[in-house]
Amino acid sequence: MIKSLLAAATCTLSLVACVKQDDGPENIDRALPTADQVSIKLPQNAARTLDAYAIGQTATWYVTTRDVTRTFNGGSAWVLTLIHAIVQFPATSSNGDTFTWGPWSEALSPAEYKLDVKVVGDGTYAYTLSGRSKTQANAKFEVVIDGTADPRAGETKGSGEFLIDFDAGKRVNPIDSGDAKGSVDVRYDLAQRHLDLTVMSTDDLGKPVTLDYAYNETATGGGDMTFDISGDFAGSASSLKETLTLRSRWLATGAGRADARVGGGDFGTLSVTASECWGTAFNRVFYKDSVNAAAVEGAESACAFATQDLPLPH
Repeated sequence: MIKSLLAAATCTLSLVACVKQDDGPENIDRALPTADQVSIKLPQNAARTLDAYAIGQTATWYVTTRDVTRTFNGGSAWVLTLIHAIVQFPATSSNGDTFTWGPWSEALSPAEYKLDVKVVGDGTYAYTLSGRSKTQANAKFEVVIDGTADPRAGETKGSGEFLIDFDAGKRVNPIDSGDAKGSVDVRYDLAQRHLDLTVMSTDDLGKPVTLDYAYNETATGGGDMTFDISGDFAGSASSLKETLTLRSRWLATGAGRADARVGGGDFGTLSVTASECWGTAFNRVFYKDSVNAAAVEGAESACAFATQDLPLPH
């Protein structure tokens, strides 16, 4: 779906010269956050200095933290890049306080798309990116991306929310939609340097899986992220849901700590916790878990954050 939408967006170039155009909402491009603003700032090029506390390989949960942040950053970036690209052009039409770009499509694309932006009287905006299949007669537009933007606090301090419906995207264009399913709801507050993310999907067996994600960027360039994944990970006949919580904190230098907990479901009252720390070169400097599943490594005094700190279980 990403490939299809980005390709379709380029068709606005040809629409500009051949359709009636209206001036779009004033400063709509400033109302929407940029991909950089709505992203997780994980150090990518920290100085790989010799770490006196390093005891092993690259920390497993540093890699997990990095993978999660890259997945989210990529997912949010294509949405915002796409919509920013569209609103750079004059709107195709307008109806009162609603401005529309499109519909547009490539000749060989199985779907066509349009962007609607509504100017709300209180100074906020509501927008939807919709698509419809060209392979089905009388197909109706379905909302693929639904968002709101509140720029009243200032261009770099706004807030908002957008939801991506991957199931709708698949119905609109099953050829290019990929394997994503379910939905992802993103809420951001630029002034607070805060992001929330909720994913509703299913696993390979069709069982529901829920992921809640929160991220806070520190004023000094570090970060703090927590995500909870709820699903039947034990795979037993009971179909009870377990919850895995992972909290990662890191400094601007790259050094950080991850604490994890799994419980509920088939674990009953048992709650298993583990902690891993890494240094500026991202090598493990400490590891310990509550059931001795693996040997203790290093010393907790080497951690960038001194103690385990996990949110209370849901």
